[in-house]
Amino acid sequence: MKPARPLRNTIAEWTVTALIMVWASTNVAWPFVVPTGSMESTVLTGDHVIVDKLAYSPSGTVSRYLLPYQDVRRGDIVVFRFPLQMQENYVKRVIGMPGDRIRIENKQLFLNGKAVAEPYKQHVSETILPYRDQFPGVPFGPVSEEGRLMIEQHTANGALIVPAGRYFVLGDNRDDSWDSRYWGFVPRENIVGKPWIIYWSYEAKPGALKEAVNLDHLADLALNFFSKTRWDRTLRVVRGHPLE
Repeated sequence: MKPARPLRNTIAEWTVTALIMVWASTNVAWPFVVPTGSMESTVLTGDHVIVDKLAYSPSGTVSRYLLPYQDVRRGDIVVFRFPLQMQENYVKRVIGMPGDRIRIENKQLFLNGKAVAEPYKQHVSETILPYRDQFPGVPFGPVSEEGRLMIEQHTANGALIVPAGRYFVLGDNRDDSWDSRYWGFVPRENIVGKPWIIYWSYEAKPGALKEAVNLDHLADLALNFFSKTRWDRTLRVVRGHPLE
């Protein structure tokens, strides 16, 4: 008969396991729930994704050969701390790198003077609005003070110029996205990682996931878990699209 293991050994193993899981969730991978539809139809409200926090980490002498570190690139989808409220995390697509010149004309993106094909984006309205679809210009709509300063300080010859250490991000749901057009650039240090894979997707009501605890959402989940789970999105890999 196999002797019983001392209780202290069991406690020690569970403690080490818990510490490893906490370390991994803090430094390696992190679950993130997409709270809005600004990135539709690439990622949807209610997509639960694993964020790769190592992707953009600075590489060391040895780790650069062992781990797939990379620089932020145009077209990457990134999760970042929202510059105006650092406790909130947003997900958007990187459109402009430091030094890039950006403008939008009648919803068409121009990058460094060239029209860019964006197969991932969607437009939910044919209406051309000032500033949103003719960018940069005179700020119009829900533009923050930081967004106004961005236009004042970084516009030249009809284009927005991205400064060093900053990135310009947009939502794929281009007509319904609160993004860099309205609140400014994303500092490099705010970028947490990149969404890697969708491990669960649930058809949540608009706004239901913006709060840490939403009783209506919990009730909806209890009643409709199987019917509102988007089973076809399970384990779908989230991919960027290189922009040139």
